[in-house]
Amino acid sequence: MVDLTWRYADTFEYMDHTRAGFGPAMICVAVNGGIQGKETHDALPETPDEIADSVAGAYEAGASMVHVHARDSSNFTQGARRVDEWHEVNTKIRERCPDIIVNNTTGGDLTMSMEERLSCLDAGPDIASLNLTPDMSRFTMKARHAPMLHPREETVVDACIPFTYGIVELFAAEMKKRSIKPEMETYHSGGAWVMRDLIEHKLVEPPYLVQTVMGAQTASYPTPEHVIQLLRELPEHSVWLCSGIGPFQLPLTTLALMMGGHARVGLEDNLYYARGRKFLDNAEAVRRVVRIAGELNRKIATPAETRVLLGLPAKSTGSQVNRKSA
Repeated sequence: MVDLTWRYADTFEYMDHTRAGFGPAMICVAVNGGIQGKETHDALPETPDEIADSVAGAYEAGASMVHVHARDSSNFTQGARRVDEWHEVNTKIRERCPDIIVNNTTGGDLTMSMEERLSCLDAGPDIASLNLTPDMSRFTMKARHAPMLHPREETVVDACIPFTYGIVELFAAEMKKRSIKPEMETYHSGGAWVMRDLIEHKLVEPPYLVQTVMGAQTASYPTPEHVIQLLRELPEHSVWLCSGIGPFQLPLTTLALMMGGHARVGLEDNLYYARGRKFLDNAEAVRRVVRIAGELNRKIATPAETRVLLGLPAKSTGSQVNRKSA
């Protein structure tokens, strides 16, 4: 396998790549989330058909990977807990976008058990997210009023998802059994310890897909200085994907493209194109980052090129897994 990775924070490698030209930029679209829904933005997809439609628009705009949260069909304010619901979403996405790389979340929502977070794996994703550290947050969820389905009152959330070494190792082992590549999500420098633990236990294989999540609560501060520090701590043979939450999405995904990394955009992370103006949909978020990449002389990676970059099979094997699980 050709090694397309390099050390993003190395001064001389950066200059060499700048002179020679960076490789194609992978664009991941995070089309929805496990917590907020249409109460915050009409274009946030909830049903399987809405999710597939939104993914198709983003795919046509240039996204080669989709990070997706299936929703509980009996309560759209919660994440899916059953394999059949994940299977329906993944199948509809692939019907619309046969070669897109499907990245299912194991983050889920704030109320799930750890076993429920693993339900997506038997729906045959190419990749699954893997949180490396505990996830602590406090915020107010906007009220959801009728005629929207499954209304709820405004709620103050003060929560922590307690990912431990053992839980992270279990999730990685379950992914490895199914030949699913983990997307290791690191929120701060503590994630580097866990990455190395997974490598030592041979639970992840190069190239390592690492996402730096910037701007989340209790994460590293969303500044170039902190991004570069996180990059210094990445293991060799890493592919770097950067996301930014809210107003930090635009500057930090642009920074990633400037540095030879890859960008995640979408309504899960940021609802606003600019202050006072929401994105029309996920496709608009992708179109903007594609335009910025072009101004930086970065070609946009096709799904086939993204598969080579990440060491994935040339074609998704998800459909075979789906038939076994259905």
